[in-house]
Amino acid sequence: MKRQYLVIDLKSFYASVECVERDLDPMTTDLVVADETRTDKTICLAVSPSLKAKGVRNRCRLFEIPDRLDYIVAPPRMALYIERAADIYGIYLKYLSPNDIHVYSIDEAFLDITGYLALYGCTARELGERIRREVVDTTGIPATCGLGTNLYLAKVALDITAKHSEDFFGILDEQLYRDTLWTHTPITDFWRVGAGTERRLAGLGIHTMGQLAVHPQDPIYRLFGVDAEILIDHAWGREPVTMADIKAFKSRDRSLSSGQVFGCDKSYADAFVIAREMADDLVLQLVDQHLVAKNLTLSVAYRLSAEEKSMLFSAQPGEGRIGEHGVRAQWGVFFENGSVRFTVPTNSRAQILGDLRELFPRVVLRDRPVRRIQMALGGVEEEGKGQQMDLFQDADALARERRRQEAVSAVKRKFGKNALLKGIDLLPEATQRERNEQIGGHRSGV
Repeated sequence: MKRQYLVIDLKSFYASVECVERDLDPMTTDLVVADETRTDKTICLAVSPSLKAKGVRNRCRLFEIPDRLDYIVAPPRMALYIERAADIYGIYLKYLSPNDIHVYSIDEAFLDITGYLALYGCTARELGERIRREVVDTTGIPATCGLGTNLYLAKVALDITAKHSEDFFGILDEQLYRDTLWTHTPITDFWRVGAGTERRLAGLGIHTMGQLAVHPQDPIYRLFGVDAEILIDHAWGREPVTMADIKAFKSRDRSLSSGQVFGCDKSYADAFVIAREMADDLVLQLVDQHLVAKNLTLSVAYRLSAEEKSMLFSAQPGEGRIGEHGVRAQWGVFFENGSVRFTVPTNSRAQILGDLRELFPRVVLRDRPVRRIQMALGGVEEEGKGQQMDLFQDADALARERRRQEAVSAVKRKFGKNALLKGIDLLPEATQRERNEQIGGHRSGV
């Protein structure tokens, strides 16, 4: 028996939630979710379907929306969106076990309904429509659904077929996929085919999935390496990964990361203050979760000057290199990065901040204003799992620091992240107080 997978997507989720909260129709209301306090260059997190129909692209910047359009700007309320997503997940749980649900993103989920058709006495299409309809009727949020005989086909049925369906439902099996979508363009409409992949395929004369399926495989493998296997399988509508494979997957490597894109350029000194705050927050996460890390990586980005952009992107549009350290440049900024490996796996604030003080001047250019900072603690593993002690560390000092960090975490968990702050957090250039009130870098709305 062929497996049957559903993918349910909540249309313009953040915008739809804001419309429902205002008793407005999400399908006819012109609304964007954006934080106007971050200037008109801020990215719109969601654009309602009616605005998209008028030519406003998703994830545009606020100033790019034509002045002739009259629309509502809703500030982000991430806590509310998470609550609504949890409500919708609860609807899925009325029909399926958690073992048959994979939450792909806050507004999209895969459902393996193969074993439930006999239970509910209906077809896959009927069960999919029943679930989709309950989401819409219960929450007021529009939803689309893709049904396929594997995870890939279900996703493509959602992304391509359902979008053009009056009933918001798309269905594909391998044969139907080849019959109807092998000549579909642009090829970037297909899952996992981005602009870079499109350019490289075009270099081989490939512009459709049908052309990719029948093309000699050796040039594709030379160009894409092991990823060629995924591309070729998808060209034929094949996908060997199942829901059971997803549930059984365990990442070999773990990390904790934090990143910030600044609304304005930051000086070297200001950037260091922010980097220290980020490291402090990551250390607290390690302590909270009883984890240790093996290394620290720091990456910073600077804005390119007009002359540098002209020199760089005229030679190779979209990406290039600049700087004596082989800095990667892309999207109008260039990047520097570096890392340090700890003597032993640790969650010690003193050690991690000490290593950051040494790493920061090695990575960050003093004469260039910083636009972004990305920090990661890598090689994360459970604390106490065979880690070797450092004979040169003061065990008593480490124990005192650990108790202090646990006390700080306990206060923050009970009274809120801003209930206890360090002096550095009160500096005018600091950002942690504001970030403590955000979710995913956006306003929480609470």
